[in-house]
Formats: sequence, C-alpha cells, structure tokens
Amino acid sequence: MQGIGGVSCMRIALTGGIAAGKSTVAARMAQDGADVIDYDFLAHILQEPCSPAINPLVGAFGPGILDERGGVDRRALAERVFGEGVPQSAVATLNGIMHPQIYELARNRERRIVGDGRKHVIVHDIPLLGEVMESIPFAFDAVACVVVPEDVRVRRLVDTRGMSVEEARVRVREQGDDASRLRYANVVIDATQPLEQMFDYVDTLVEEWFDEE
Repeated sequence: MQGIGGVSCMRIALTGGIAAGKSTVAARMAQDGADVIDYDFLAHILQEPCSPAINPLVGAFGPGILDERGGVDRRALAERVFGEGVPQSAVATLNGIMHPQIYELARNRERRIVGDGRKHVIVHDIPLLGEVMESIPFAFDAVACVVVPEDVRVRRLVDTRGMSVEEARVRVREQGDDASRLRYANVVIDATQPLEQMFDYVDTLVEEWFDEE
C-alpha cells in the first residue's frame, strides 16, 4: 500500500513485450476500476510541439528529428538513435532526456487521480520495465507481467501489422526477453489462455488489490 498525496492506494506496475497482450490487460484493468497510466502515451505527449522535451531532443539529435508541426518525427528520431552505425550511447542520451520527464508526468497524473480522496488502484503501464526497474522513482505493491511465447508474438505481428517474419522477430527481440521482465514480477498473466479466462484472472487481481488493507 502506498501513500500518495495523503491517500492510501495500491500502485501496480504492468509490463509485457510487444504483441503480448499488455494493452488488452490494461484496458480490462481500467474497466475493473483501476486508473491506468500509459507510459507510451506519456512519451507521445512529450514528443508533441512545445513540450519541454523538444529543445533537449533537438539539442541532442539535431533539428532533423522535427516534423513540419515542430513535433518529433518518430521515424527520424529512431534513425538517429537505433540506426546503423549510431553509437550505443545514443539510447542512453534519449532515455536521459525522456525518462525523468515521463516520470514527472506520471507523478502529476497520480496526484490528480487521488484528488478525490478515495482509495485507488493505480496501474503504471510500462513496456520496458525490466530496463528501468532499478532507476524508476516509484515503489510498486505488485509487478504484473503479461507473457506469451516469442513465436506467438511474432505471428501476431505478422497477422495484425503486416510485418514479415524477420521484421517481427527483430521488433520482439529489441524489447528483450520475458526473463528480464519476470525477474521483477510477482504476478504472471498468461495471455495464451482463452480471453474470458484471462479476464476472469485479471478481474480477480484488481478486486484483490482494491480489497488490500
């Protein structure tokens, strides 16, 4: 149990690799009454024109990362961070700019959520939790990891996003393996089971978190 703004709440971390079904789980948790903070969405906010991240990003990666609106062209930024021949330090530079601002946005959202004085279950939806767990400035009451075998995730990307098998494998492996995520997890959500069965399990989890004293 966490004290957030003087209110007792459950703070949960939710993670899982691309095409694992994490977004489906997060949506179900929201339907069950949890407040979900989507870190991908926060990152997109910070890449919009006039966000406080724009000037540091341009300073680090050049004005060529901007689109015609003055926001970040994500493809151009990716080329300067992950492209062939780019030093590995570029990833650390990007994370050093983005992560503190994402955390501040998440903290502000928590403050708004607890403004009604009621107990909340607040879910931080963090795709690459395994990479930031040692540095993220939040303590979690539970860490839930959505898991699916790699071949299933590859097939989902091929079927739903039109990727080739090789492109899909690269995307899956870019995000690390489940072992790095499971190292911190104390709740495992198997997204290969029938949807209703998975939803029943998620419903039970959220209910237990609300009942936690």
